[in-house]
Amino acid sequence: MARILYGVAGEGMGHAIRSRVVIEHLARTHDVQVVVSGRAHDYLKARERDHLGVNKIWGLSIVYEDNEVRNFRTVLENVRGAVAGGWPRNVKAYFDLVEEFRPEVVISDFETWSYLFARTHALPCISVDNNQIVNRGEHSPEILAGHEADYLVAKSVVKAKLPGCFHYLIATFFEPRAVKARTTLHPPVLRPEILAARAERGEHLLVYQTSTSNEALPEILRGAGRECRIYGLRRELKEDLRDGNLVYRPFSEATFIEDLRTAKGVVSGGSFTLMSESVYLHKPMLAIPVKKQFEQVLNARYLEALGYGVSADELTAERLQAFLSRLPALEARLATYRQDGNRELLGHLDRLVAEAASNGASPDPLA
Repeated sequence: MARILYGVAGEGMGHAIRSRVVIEHLARTHDVQVVVSGRAHDYLKARERDHLGVNKIWGLSIVYEDNEVRNFRTVLENVRGAVAGGWPRNVKAYFDLVEEFRPEVVISDFETWSYLFARTHALPCISVDNNQIVNRGEHSPEILAGHEADYLVAKSVVKAKLPGCFHYLIATFFEPRAVKARTTLHPPVLRPEILAARAERGEHLLVYQTSTSNEALPEILRGAGRECRIYGLRRELKEDLRDGNLVYRPFSEATFIEDLRTAKGVVSGGSFTLMSESVYLHKPMLAIPVKKQFEQVLNARYLEALGYGVSADELTAERLQAFLSRLPALEARLATYRQDGNRELLGHLDRLVAEAASNGASPDPLA
């Protein structure tokens, strides 16, 4: 049994959903302490078990407006959070863990604090995320076309996030060539509820949109000619609200997965988690990435290149109809996708943890 410190980025829920699966797997045979910020803390805390502790820390956040990252407001909000108590809270958590837990291995899902803990204490750090594909994969000019500058910026940011890890496990449904050492690509980590779901071909569209800036969205969806089950736009709802062929739903994990497994198609942003779940269940997706989020653009571009869906800069009636007209071809292509649960990544991680714990290897700062 190894003592593992596991860091989870708190921005968005994708990191928490993936990390929940990995952490529960590790906690069966290891002693695991988790550090996590934001909404992800509550999600993981609710699943706390023996040999598993979930500790809340302050983390960076991103400000979105009109389906676009607002850089200046993001900086202001994070500075305000740090001054108001974020950093002191992290420092206290740091010393508490040093004294009480003394981890042997660190695993980071794109989380900085745990990585810095590993570097400070010369501990091996294993990276498990999807973001490192930006820096450690080779992407063709066709995939990057029109976003070359954004790619260089994103690559620099991702490279600086967790340099010199013991190994990089990258979860991905697309497979560009890995161009750096100690890097392996694996199928996405899927929550057990998705693995247990059995896809059926329904007639409705599952729509997940959190931005309210597109005032034409309801009218666009009315033109779909089929029922649209919409999540994210009416967060105050306690029960379904029907407006013609539009059904606004309050969020429920079980209902959402049921709507996903029986959907004809999915309309959403460029989130890797929902995209990888849609691919696994063979559901075509119309992806509208958040502006200035290059990783989402990359996900959507590969989705389209593989024939699993369509990428669009914004949702319009014309783009929605073009997506609907391509559904048969997209379904045929998705039918070829296969994934053997989470065995590949988790099996490799088990071997890495054993190796790292026995060797006590420290990170290579030059990698």
